[in-house]
This record gives sequence, structure tokens and C-alpha cells, in this order.
Amino acid sequence: MIVPIKKDGEFEEWAIIELQGDLKFNSTNITNVYIGDLHFTKSGTPILIIGIHVLHGKEVVLPKPFAVLVKKKNEVNTTNIFERQTEYIIKALIKRKIIFRSRPKPIVTNVPKFN
Repeated sequence: MIVPIKKDGEFEEWAIIELQGDLKFNSTNITNVYIGDLHFTKSGTPILIIGIHVLHGKEVVLPKPFAVLVKKKNEVNTTNIFERQTEYIIKALIKRKIIFRSRPKPIVTNVPKFN
């Protein structure tokens, strides 16, 4: 079976974020949940801030890029026979991975001194 792959306009470029350990949530619905802020220094080093923790990482290029595909089913009418066709549309390409290997460090500011 031949499955055509079409390019639907310009596609986005995404990146994979790799963390060591687990992210735990109180809710079972984790769709569109805010996790933290991803920033890059002037030298290009990624910094991830989650709550009161900061992680320093590095960015690497994947040896083979990934494609994020969306499956689309169409029904085509050919001589009064409905035929179902499946096509895949490229939504995004993943060429980079951001790796955070170190343990998170707490962000500590204004620690009061006791005598």
C-alpha cells in the first residue's frame, strides 16, 4: 500500500527536551500544563527554570531528524464507489535535542543571617 506524505505549507521546527528523573503532577490531566521557563544564555546554553529550581543543559543536533505527522483520512468518490484514502501531513520537524543531565539546583536569594 502506498501512503502519500504531503507537505502542507511550511512546517514548524520543534526540539526534544530530555530530563533525568520524573516530573510529577497532582492532576491526571497534564495537557497544556505550565511546567517552567526555558531560556538561552548569550552563548547558547539552555537554562530551564521549574518552580524554585534551575537546570543547566546543552543542545545537540540529532543524527537523524524526526518528523511529526498528522494522519488524515479522506473519502474519495470514484464512479459511485467510495474509497477511503489515508495521507500523512508533516506538522513539524525535530532536528535538535536539549539535554539536562545534572540535578536541579535550588534558586536561593536573600537568605537572612541570624546571629
